[in-house]
Amino acid sequence: MWGDPAEACAPEEARAWEDLVTTARRTVSEGLVVGTSGNVSVRVGDTVLVTPSGVPYDRLEPDDITGVDPDGRQVLGTLVPTSELPMHLAVYATTDARAVVHTHAVHATAVSTLVSELPLIHYMAAALGGPVRVAPYATYGTDELAENMLRALADRSGCLLQNHGTITYGTSLDQAYDRTAQLEWMCRLWLTATSVPGRSPTLLTREQLAEVEERLRGYGQRR
Repeated sequence: MWGDPAEACAPEEARAWEDLVTTARRTVSEGLVVGTSGNVSVRVGDTVLVTPSGVPYDRLEPDDITGVDPDGRQVLGTLVPTSELPMHLAVYATTDARAVVHTHAVHATAVSTLVSELPLIHYMAAALGGPVRVAPYATYGTDELAENMLRALADRSGCLLQNHGTITYGTSLDQAYDRTAQLEWMCRLWLTATSVPGRSPTLLTREQLAEVEERLRGYGQRR
């Protein structure tokens, strides 16, 4: 229907697909997903490139490029897009995201079954916009899940999905991935701290977090 995917896509889409596959493989190598769980997307103009459904990331090739328009209509490739496409498209429709990473990271998923919001165990919660919320459970791939996710993402760049995993977004694949990794690390930290018998971890206050948010505005290198 779309012809040869490698010929149909623009050079910038081909480069973005290569970066997307690299990021998807990284989620596996760094233990954030198992098998074909989780998914990654990146927006190039009006095209959203996404990992296809049920294909191991180590088997993806340049000709496997899979892309949809903002309404979900396939415009590149012949492989079926990820079943979590509604979540990805909802993020792009409501934020300035250029990339989205969804994982089934074990510590984050465990935390999603225990609380409605990740306790303020570390100041890096500020890098995600504030205390990380948990979106109520809904069946994967549904509009209901996408709607629950959007509520949890309000003024945030990441959230937990109850009994499911994580989703984060950013202005690049690297930023979206780094936020996912940071969220998983904070969840692991909280689980570790709460596992000490007879002790409860010290948590930050909202005021302390606000101070960090202010400092982060000037963090990093100017290019």
